[in-house]
Amino acid sequence: MLKQLLKEYEYELKASSHLSKNSIGAYLADLRDYIEYLAKKDITEATDIDKHTVKQYMMALRKRHASASTVSRKLSALKAFHQFLLDEKIVKENVLLHVRRPKQQKKLPDILSVEELEALLKKTEGDTPLSQRNRAMVELLYGSGLRIGELLALETNDLHINQGFINVSGKGDKERIVPIGSEAASALKRYLESGRLKLSKAPVPNVFLNKAGKPMSRVGFYKILKNLAREAGIEKNVSPHTLRHSFASHLLEAGVDLRYVQEMLGHADVSTTELYTHINKKQLIAVYDKYHPHAKRSD
Repeated sequence: MLKQLLKEYEYELKASSHLSKNSIGAYLADLRDYIEYLAKKDITEATDIDKHTVKQYMMALRKRHASASTVSRKLSALKAFHQFLLDEKIVKENVLLHVRRPKQQKKLPDILSVEELEALLKKTEGDTPLSQRNRAMVELLYGSGLRIGELLALETNDLHINQGFINVSGKGDKERIVPIGSEAASALKRYLESGRLKLSKAPVPNVFLNKAGKPMSRVGFYKILKNLAREAGIEKNVSPHTLRHSFASHLLEAGVDLRYVQEMLGHADVSTTELYTHINKKQLIAVYDKYHPHAKRSD
């Protein structure tokens, strides 16, 4: 019976859901795992599932060493499936309605020190079009805290270099004005006046182009950044997001108000920006422990 209901739910998802094909596939895989678990417990009818059954399934997932994010994702799939059963009047309640998601530990992002950033930027020095482009991209990611998607979506009419800002289209197509520093402005001007002209093979609005004259891709720049970090001798896992994290952390470390950093990053909720304050508290304690004469801690 449950397998048949899952088939009906699959039709429902494909017909009316806004989810992508991949998301639907992941949901169904999670539900098949759930139904297989129930079958081993001799539960084949939806009406036989109660809160205790669900809690046992959660315990089984933990025994498999499933991460909190995996359990949370599976819970979303189960909750939606049980809501479908309720809507179809197959059951009288959604037994997952009050099941809590596991707390996910917030992982503090890697940040680069000022010295590491200088070493990284040194590897972008050069007069070739590609060097000029790479310099401008790294300077903008670190100097303005852009997301990689925002950087790659920049078009020439978004740039207001002489006025010291750029227009950025962020998440949910929300536009914001982002200031650019003198180093980023200088690198951007140099690239536009020289490097980009040599890379461009046909009229393309995107600011950053690959060697074929087409818009730079995420994968393409990720590889470039990895190579630059390796050449600079940086052992941390450096991604475009690392530069964004470093931008935010360094501003807060310098005493910039959290709300200003939130605005520059384009965070809708200040709680997202507050993640960076944890990094700075950690650094502050480390500095105190190292230099203050009364900092010796007794365990």
